[in-house]
Amino acid sequence: MRVGISLTSNHPDTKDPRQGARWMIERAAAARRAGLDSLFVGDQHVSPTPYYQNTPMLGRLLAEWGEAPAGCLFLLPLWHPVLVAEQIGTLAAIAQGPFIMQCGLGWGEARFAAMGASIRTRPSAFEDALDIVRRLLAGETVSSSRRFRIAEASLALRPAELVEVWIGASARPAIDRAARLAEGWIASPGLTRAEAWSQADFYRERCAAYGKEPNAVVLRRDIYVGQLSSEAQAVLQHALSRGYRGIPAEALVAGSVDEVAGQFLSFAELGYTDILVRHLSNDQPKVLGSLERLAAVHAALA
Repeated sequence: MRVGISLTSNHPDTKDPRQGARWMIERAAAARRAGLDSLFVGDQHVSPTPYYQNTPMLGRLLAEWGEAPAGCLFLLPLWHPVLVAEQIGTLAAIAQGPFIMQCGLGWGEARFAAMGASIRTRPSAFEDALDIVRRLLAGETVSSSRRFRIAEASLALRPAELVEVWIGASARPAIDRAARLAEGWIASPGLTRAEAWSQADFYRERCAAYGKEPNAVVLRRDIYVGQLSSEAQAVLQHALSRGYRGIPAEALVAGSVDEVAGQFLSFAELGYTDILVRHLSNDQPKVLGSLERLAAVHAALA
């Protein structure tokens, strides 16, 4: 099983806007020291709290990263696909290793309205955008008159190697779309164990129906690796006392190195190839300490 990190880009408690950026940079460096297998940042728009945008932030973080895969999420219906392809072309040129494009539909009527997009057409806009991005990255000259109207677009700066696509999805039609269109699927961080098993089983079934073998079956998990189990449980209880992101306690992972490794292995038994972690605490010393101990978890899984 591979272990990667999806860095928190939302920092509601920062008073100095530079502080959240510094934390992300320090965490990326710590993830590299821990030998993690991948690095990602998310995507969100018109956020009510400070949110560091994906493409400039990843460009900076790649200076702290190595040759392991890296990438970012694009909520495709909220982006112009030519711009997405251009951003990927540049980021892939900065990256020392493979670039992975994560993508999703996006959510929230207010966010779509603020970005001048229609939430009602987001599934068709998603498929149209993904098709255009892939064709541009492949070197085609693209015209389209569907959801995005494009005339004779082309991309001169293209990635040196194939860009994998991982689609985040929870509803069955969306999981089916991931099986049909992508090389990997990302499961929600809020899934219980039973839900994680059911959805992974359905995803593999749909991949088989399309005659495909997935490259990545990915589970997001919010975690904390403590020096002791008791310390980790204290961090978990503090997070739950604040209604942590609406995620049920069963879907959160907190414990000692051995306990976290055991939970990760149990997800490998369900067919997951990758765990993408985010931390239960936003306290910088705690996050960096957890990342240091995550190196031992990663070694145990290897």
